[in-house]
Amino acid sequence: MNAAFDVLIVGGGPIGLACALEAKRAGLSYVIIEKGCVVNSLYNYPLYMTFFSTSERLEIGNVPFVSINPKPTRPEALEYYRRVAISHELNVKLFEEVTQVTPNAGEYTVTTTKGLYHARHVVIATGFYDIPNLLQIPGENLPKVTHYYKDPHFYATQDVVVIGAHNSAVDAALETYRKGARVTMVIRQADIGSRVKYWVKPDIENRIKEGSVKAWFNSSLTAIREREVDIDTPNGAITIANDFVIAMTGYQPNFSLLEKAGIALSDDNLRLPAYNPITMETNMPRIYLAGVVCGGMNTHVWFIENSRDHAEKIIGHIKNNA
Repeated sequence: MNAAFDVLIVGGGPIGLACALEAKRAGLSYVIIEKGCVVNSLYNYPLYMTFFSTSERLEIGNVPFVSINPKPTRPEALEYYRRVAISHELNVKLFEEVTQVTPNAGEYTVTTTKGLYHARHVVIATGFYDIPNLLQIPGENLPKVTHYYKDPHFYATQDVVVIGAHNSAVDAALETYRKGARVTMVIRQADIGSRVKYWVKPDIENRIKEGSVKAWFNSSLTAIREREVDIDTPNGAITIANDFVIAMTGYQPNFSLLEKAGIALSDDNLRLPAYNPITMETNMPRIYLAGVVCGGMNTHVWFIENSRDHAEKIIGHIKNNA
């Protein structure tokens, strides 16, 4: 059993690291518990992903982020956040998952896959990338289906269905097409998403217009089989040949962890967690939220650049109430 910490941070992503930097500067004892590697979600992003934001808007802890291009790439972000963690000697426990946060005599007992911790304050900064939104259709559990797109080379010369119309789906469609895949997009709405990166949106629209990438709008996948898929389209149901399905249907926070910790969630589909936006403290005393997890199912509200100040709010509140 570990000694009590002033602050235990669940999640070693950019915002979790930012919280640790603030805690260290404030002279508080702290530990980060991360289920994977450092900035695990960013590590699982597509290999060639380019961020929408400029590098200075991704900086944490006033540490400069120097990028070759105005908008940094995944490898540059991994290099930056890893160097921040190592150079500042942050106390990070990797490949250890938090499974329970339990009140215990004025503090919290945090259970992980490797042991127990005690902390006066807990910060949950778990993001939203770990749990995909499932299609709930026959065949979704086949090995040919993935909710995490990584590298386009794998799909060369194959019949590929990409589900979705936002950045991740558009990137997957364009990259696999350019590596020789025969790509069909299946899109629930009538158009490519409005939030798609402005330098990419014309590219996918032109590829669809010229027929290089096939797109079924106002449509949905209804079944997946080993060599084909069924699509419900405005023209009726169709069946097409298929080798792989890349389902970019979005992700959701770990609501189970929040609920087990006693954090209230809204009754609507957004499942918004209860917290004070000034202090980031939840309805559970001394449990705080930071980063994307604050948005519940509305995962497009919070990003690295607009939630970096959560770290300052949280540690400032802890110091003021010490």
